[in-house]
Amino acid sequence: MTNEQTAINATYFSIIGNTLLATIKWLAGYFGNSYALIADAIESTSDIFSSILVLFGIKYSSKPADEKHPYGHGKAETLISFFIVMFLTSSALIIAYQSIQNLKQPHLLPEPWTLIVLGAIILWKEGSYRYVLQKSKKTNSSALKADAWHHRSDAITSVAAFIGISIALLFGKGFEYADDFAALFASGFILFNCYKLLKPTLSEIMDENSHDDIITCIKNVSATVNGIIEIEKCFIRKSGMKYLVDMHATVDANLPIKDGHAISHALKDKLKQEMPELENILIHIEPNEYK
Repeated sequence: MTNEQTAINATYFSIIGNTLLATIKWLAGYFGNSYALIADAIESTSDIFSSILVLFGIKYSSKPADEKHPYGHGKAETLISFFIVMFLTSSALIIAYQSIQNLKQPHLLPEPWTLIVLGAIILWKEGSYRYVLQKSKKTNSSALKADAWHHRSDAITSVAAFIGISIALLFGKGFEYADDFAALFASGFILFNCYKLLKPTLSEIMDENSHDDIITCIKNVSATVNGIIEIEKCFIRKSGMKYLVDMHATVDANLPIKDGHAISHALKDKLKQEMPELENILIHIEPNEYK
């Protein structure tokens, strides 16, 4: 199975799971008198749309290069990651606003059975986070990683709701607002994770050359190719699940142009074989100093 298909399957898993959980949360929150659960349902509903965005981004970014897009369509995935962070931020702000509004008006204690619902949801969402994150690492998908954090943020809001409802039920009348404070705390935690997700996304958009581990690997592979003296420069950009490489390779200055050209192709073939995550490799041949 290709990385693209693996990522698509993981996204379908997210869409189906989020749809079912959002429905359960809305119903449990309404009939169980839990504003924290309703806030949790709002977060899960936004997850559905963000997962659909991820699906679109992965499918579009997997399209092959064409005349107008010689470097492929991989940047679409990075843009989708940015939009997902915005979705998460919006969800957190909506939850915070709704929690503050709920604190201003009296309401009933949550129903005890909502804790059972939340317990099952927490286990499912944490499992979903681990599953999708593992797939994001396997496929090198930043959009899938952002989607995984949607699951983790959902689990966090559910944990906060569980704690808030438990406090409200344990201490009784006068503590009805505990689940509202819990939802407010969860929104702050989600915003913090939005910041952590936004930083690498902006790095990809700006083509930041921050892939030292891959550069080291490229230099090690290049050292095994006959005729390559050293790699003078190596710049890397991430595009979707793949990497674009611009590099300067030094060869013997006395070699004929034809031999230098052959060495360049040998190097490219070797890198493609050893590092399939490299999508486009541009090699500039540099002569070493005359002696």
